[in-house]
Amino acid sequence: MTTKDLAKELVKLTVLEINDLSKILKEKYGIEEFQVHNTQINKKKQEKKEIQNQRFDLYLKSSGTSKLATIKLIKNITGKGLKESKDIVDSAPSLIKNNLNQTEADLLIKEFDQIGAIAELK
Repeated sequence: MTTKDLAKELVKLTVLEINDLSKILKEKYGIEEFQVHNTQINKKKQEKKEIQNQRFDLYLKSSGTSKLATIKLIKNITGKGLKESKDIVDSAPSLIKNNLNQTEADLLIKEFDQIGAIAELK
């Protein structure tokens, strides 16, 4: 029997048969179950958690082609009045909002991109 043939037969086993095989391998041959530790997967999961836990500050670099749309968007994001929002746009580069998580920051960057304004994270 070749390795390929053995693999084909193993795939056909039911859950009960796999449990029986596991018991036989353990009792007759001393083969214990083992856990596969993939360090690359664990590293990527850890890096993803670290990125999600990072906090970002959102800065306006440029209002782009539509200053009015940028003022309105800043007003909606910050809850500030029109005058304060206009001052933020006029003094670019300026802080719009701080302490954002990755998801919030990405969504806000996309909103600025849609109106042609340029925002960045720090």
